[in-house]
Amino acid sequence: MPLKYHVGEHDGGYAYRVGDVWSEPFGDHDAAMRAARDAAQRQQLGGEEVEIAYQLADGSWQTQHVDGGDRPDTEVVDDSKG
Repeated sequence: MPLKYHVGEHDGGYAYRVGDVWSEPFGDHDAAMRAARDAAQRQQLGGEEVEIAYQLADGSWQTQHVDGGDRPDTEVVDDSKG
């Protein structure tokens, strides 16, 4: 199942989200779509093994070891089109 970046209206503009976590807002839909596509594309870049930390929707922090070659499939979904 691909990691989905959803683009939609948020906080007075447009933003993208993965799960329940939103990006910063952008002034227009096209800018948010470009940012989501860029973020999704960066997910495909391999790298070295690292320890990463990220904040969960409930505000707690998660740390995990990531294999630099283990990259998810990604997809950008435009939620603003009904």
